[in-house]
Amino acid sequence: MNEAPSNLQPSCEDDYDHESLSCEVALQRLLAAITPLQDSERVHLRAALGRVLRHAISAPVCVPAHTNSAMDGYAINARDIPSQGLNQLRVIGVALAGKPFNGTLGAREAVRIMTGAVVPEGADTIVLQEQASESAGEVTIDARHRRGQHVRLAGEDLAVGSTVLAAGRRLSPADLGLIASLGIGEVTVIRRVRVAFFSTGDELRSLGEPLGRGDIYDSNRYTLFGMLAELGVDAVDLGVVGDNPAALSAAFSSAAEMADVVITSGGVSVGEADYTKAVLGELGEVRFWKVAMKPGRPLAFGRLGRASFFGLPGNPVSVMVTFYLFVQPALEKLMGTTPRTAWTLTARTTKALKKRPGRLEFQRGFLAHDAQGQLRVTPTGDQGSGILSSMSNANCFIVLALDTAQVEADTEVCVQPFDFMR
Repeated sequence: MNEAPSNLQPSCEDDYDHESLSCEVALQRLLAAITPLQDSERVHLRAALGRVLRHAISAPVCVPAHTNSAMDGYAINARDIPSQGLNQLRVIGVALAGKPFNGTLGAREAVRIMTGAVVPEGADTIVLQEQASESAGEVTIDARHRRGQHVRLAGEDLAVGSTVLAAGRRLSPADLGLIASLGIGEVTVIRRVRVAFFSTGDELRSLGEPLGRGDIYDSNRYTLFGMLAELGVDAVDLGVVGDNPAALSAAFSSAAEMADVVITSGGVSVGEADYTKAVLGELGEVRFWKVAMKPGRPLAFGRLGRASFFGLPGNPVSVMVTFYLFVQPALEKLMGTTPRTAWTLTARTTKALKKRPGRLEFQRGFLAHDAQGQLRVTPTGDQGSGILSSMSNANCFIVLALDTAQVEADTEVCVQPFDFMR
C-alpha cells in the first residue's frame, strides 16, 4: 500500500486540520491582544457621527426644561373635571410654544394651550381640543379625563446630572440630537483608527491598467475600502505589492510606521509564491494563521511593531467574511467601543445546501418572508470563495455548524443578517 508523502501541507479542501483554531477561539485570542486607543480629540457635534465617546456625557440641564403640553388643547386643573356630566370653564388666556401664559389658573378656569407650550401655574392636566368645545369665552369638558394627562414633566426625559451617554458609545444620529438637546456643541471622542492596507500578487492589476494573459483586476482593495469606510477609520490604500519578499518587507515596514492596523489580502496560503507569513515572521510576530472555517481558512494575525496585522486570504468572498468576523470586531475594540455581535435568526432554506463536516461554514443567502410571513433563506448561487456576486446578491450569512453535513431543502438553519454587522 502506498503511503502519503510526509511533506504534504493541509489543504483548503481538507475537512479538518488539527492545527486550525475554531472561530470562537481565534476571535478570543485576537481581541485579547488588542488594546483600545486612548488618544482623543475635541470635535464639533456635526463631525461626531460614528465617532466613539472618550468620556460619558451628563445632563447639564433638564430635558424638557419646563413642564409642557404634549397636545393642542386646554390646560386645566384636575379638580375641575366633573365626576359626571359636563363642566364649563372660563378661558383666561393662550399659551404658545415659546410664549407662555404668565398668569395663574384659578377655580373653573382654563388656558388655551398648544403643543410644547409651558403648562401654566395652577394647571396639571391637558384636555384635547377634540374632546372639548369652546363658545363665548368658555370651554365645556366632560368626565372622561384624568389628572396629569398629556403633560410632559420637566426632566422626564433627562434629569440634571444624569448620565446621558456612556463612554465608549459610538454616536448615532439620535445621539447627536440628544446631545444637542442639552445645549452641547462639541464632544470629546477617541481619535480615528489608522489602517493601512494593500493587496499582494503578481497577477493583480489596478483599475485602468491593461490586462495581460492571466491577469485580473484587484477587487479586494475596493471591498476593504468600503468596509473600512463604514467603520469610520482613516484608511490608507497602499496599492498592489508583487510576490517579492523584498517588496513585501518594505511595504510592511512602511505600513507599520503610519498605521495602528495593517491589512493585506493574499499571500497567506501555502503556495510557493505566498510570502506574507514568512516576511511577517521576520519583521514581527505571527499569533495564528489558520481558522477552521470556510471560506477564509488561511488567516494570519500578529504584530508589526506597534501595529496589529491581519493577513486576509486572496479570494474576494474570503476577504469579506474574515473582515466581518475578525477584523471588524478588532477595529471596534481598538476604537474604544464594544464590538458588535451578529444577530442570529432561524429560517428555513428554500434549497438543499452542500456541506462537509469539519469546518464552520458561512454560505451567502438572501433572507425574506414568504407569502405566509415565514422567514426563508435562499443561497445566492455558486458558493465558491471567488464568486463575489454571491456576496453582492446576499443580505445574510447562512451559518452551518462544524459537524453539519448535507442540508436538505426546507430545513431550519441559522442566519446572520448583514445589517446587524454593519
